[in-house]
Amino acid sequence: MALEADDIDYGGDEGYGRGKGKGKGAKGGDDKRSGPARRKVCRFCADKNVAIDYKDPQTLKYFITDRGKVIPRRISGNCAKHQRKVAVAIKRSRMIALMPFTVTGK
Repeated sequence: MALEADDIDYGGDEGYGRGKGKGKGAKGGDDKRSGPARRKVCRFCADKNVAIDYKDPQTLKYFITDRGKVIPRRISGNCAKHQRKVAVAIKRSRMIALMPFTVTGK
């Protein structure tokens, strides 16, 4: 009894690709958003009174992850000018030990 091409089960109707097709591609995935995404506004451009200061870790903590990495501007919503200032302030704050370089392992 020889196997025919129709007898082989490839795991459902997903096709022969790399998984279930739920990635970021144009054809796959169910987007729960309706309409265009809301544009993030730079908080430093919106409020001119908020200053970027390396001596203020409470302000800078919103721009680092729980692992200690700097959050990119496409996530944080900062403009390029203020993202550079935030990154420099975080680096200065790390050098004088106000902010951690990394988290301590458990």
